Amino acid sequence: MSGQARVTAPGADRRGLTVAIQGPGMAAGCCADLLARAGFDTVRTMRTRAAGPAVLLSDAALALLRDVLERPQLFADRPRITHRVVAWGPGEPARLPHGGVVLSEGELDAALGGPPSEGNETDAPPFMSVHAAPPFPSGRMLAFGGRRAVAARVGLVHADDRSACWIEAVEAGWLFLIPTGAASGWLLAVGGDIEASLRQSRHIAPRVEVAGEPSGAFETSPRMLAALQGPDWLACGSAAIAFDPICGDGTAQAVREAILASAVVGAIAGGGDPDALRLHYESMMVAAMRRHLRLCAQFYATGGQGDWWRAQLADLAAGFDACTARLARMPEPRFELHGLRLVAREAAA
Repeated sequence: MSGQARVTAPGADRRGLTVAIQGPGMAAGCCADLLARAGFDTVRTMRTRAAGPAVLLSDAALALLRDVLERPQLFADRPRITHRVVAWGPGEPARLPHGGVVLSEGELDAALGGPPSEGNETDAPPFMSVHAAPPFPSGRMLAFGGRRAVAARVGLVHADDRSACWIEAVEAGWLFLIPTGAASGWLLAVGGDIEASLRQSRHIAPRVEVAGEPSGAFETSPRMLAALQGPDWLACGSAAIAFDPICGDGTAQAVREAILASAVVGAIAGGGDPDALRLHYESMMVAAMRRHLRLCAQFYATGGQGDWWRAQLADLAAGFDACTARLARMPEPRFELHGLRLVAREAAA
């Protein structure tokens, strides 16, 4: 079911310029908030989505989100992660500091959902649209690999795992354990099913008891729309550009995309060159994906030596080369962010 929420913000210079925002999630919610506060009328179309595993929001991503939304206590009551334990390659597990909070996608959507309708709907086409969920104006997806995953609810055997997330490389994939309560959590298995991955596990398997049926398989490889912008639209969010969860940067990336997308819309409304601004947005997204692929390669180069690991590394290299070639066809960036505003580089100098 879809619903619409409309905001009329107090920015008189932009009142009457409507931005349509499609989709739930971090990027859509941040865009709606930022654009409304910038003085745009926003109409948000919400769409339900299948519930996924718990979301681990790092302290850095949480600080960015709180700052952008001006909500310093956001998710302050959620269970906290204080460290992570990494069992990668043949070595013994390493315990590392890692602060964050755990929440469900439902809690995330509720916190970022649109406000109640204020009426005054119009049939006039929007000034621009921001798409954070399908259908996209241009829907062809580029996938940089194929890493199917499943998730299952688990019970935690050890009390000291209630504030720790675990990641472990196995023969043909990797496992990620996220605690969600006093004695429960989610286990993500990338590359194989839950049972097969646990049979290969030396460290996580003794710490969990599978408590529910695994989810249906879903894709976790890095993915990106072939076209991220058009004459009157931008695409953002994890449905448009998805990061591999191995890096833990997907949530912060969604916030950064929302900041840039909102700044581009504002710059276009302020009289900037629409084509150059939209192209700048796309080039920044492609550059972000290329950085992500390079970071992923460091993990997949050291996780294992088998065929599965070599195939992932080859896919990442091919994706990196494809992004490099795409960026080579684009002009050098002409704009930069100053806070939440996008300005021409010569003006910023």
